Amino acid sequence: MKKIQIKNYQIGMKFPPFIIAEAGINHNGDLKKALQMIEVAKNAGAHAIKFQTYDATQMVADKKLKYSYMSQGKKITESMLEMFQRCEFSKTEWYKIKKKCDRKKIMFLSTPQNPSDLELLLKIGIYAIKVGSDDFTNLPLIKKFSESKLPIILSCGMSTLKEIKTTLSHINYKKYQVILLLTTSEYPTISQNANLLKFNTLSKTFPDLILGYSDHTEGNVAACIAIAFGARVFEKHFTLDHDLPGPDHWFSADSNQLKDWINSINIAYESLGTSKILPTKNELKMKKITRRCPVALKDIELFDILDESNVGLRRSGNGLEAKTILKIHGKKAKRKIPKDMLLSLGDF
Repeated sequence: MKKIQIKNYQIGMKFPPFIIAEAGINHNGDLKKALQMIEVAKNAGAHAIKFQTYDATQMVADKKLKYSYMSQGKKITESMLEMFQRCEFSKTEWYKIKKKCDRKKIMFLSTPQNPSDLELLLKIGIYAIKVGSDDFTNLPLIKKFSESKLPIILSCGMSTLKEIKTTLSHINYKKYQVILLLTTSEYPTISQNANLLKFNTLSKTFPDLILGYSDHTEGNVAACIAIAFGARVFEKHFTLDHDLPGPDHWFSADSNQLKDWINSINIAYESLGTSKILPTKNELKMKKITRRCPVALKDIELFDILDESNVGLRRSGNGLEAKTILKIHGKKAKRKIPKDMLLSLGDF
């Protein structure tokens, strides 16, 4: 599928990048922070902002399960269940978030963790479903999501090529609207583990699939390279403040970094240009003043033999091509040619 429509955005190789600012749970369960993040994402130039909608008790079965992460410069270990519960929103709060997105004219997206979460999001109003790498092999869940007929954006971190083939085949990706995001589930991802050459494998294996990049690296380089490999959907975590408590703040982009990342992606896309090997309009102007042309090195008389002593190549404007001098040398002048004059075809 060469093109996918998400709301009023066309997504595909021939269209500009579609950029998602990933809020995730960096709002810390604070509605005011979530609303502020919508402002930041819009001002940074993102087309969409994405959250995570879930019931923590349906995600974490073991209440004793611990989770360790870096926060505020130190390692934190706490109950995974309690961590996620702290960042949940009520139904009323989700409606307020969606309303704010509509008012700011930025697309609201959220990753549902369960069918019940999707039901809520469908009532609120979403235009696509994002599935994280953690659920990439959760075939029953993905199949259930596909029943909505909404476009599905799949992150494939931690996956093998065989797993990718299985998941895509399960929802008949050739007929269903699917976008596959390459990513490395390391936070942050060091450059050596970005493995952007995987795009070549994905492009060859799934030639009709629209690809994107969920960027967990630091900086803008990986995303810009991904553009050249054909990625057209981008996603990156961002935060209001690196020093806020929580698992994802320290590696997320701040507001300035997010804006710079988005600008870099757009510039990279513009830089792709055309595959046709032709000079630009400005190059044509430059060509006239920088390419050398055959010029009389001294006054030339009628019937003089034209050679290296009297005809050379100089920058002199819009004359004959430099290669013409190979035909000129050895010929006789058909007229008098003053010094510094450009030679024309009738001169030899």
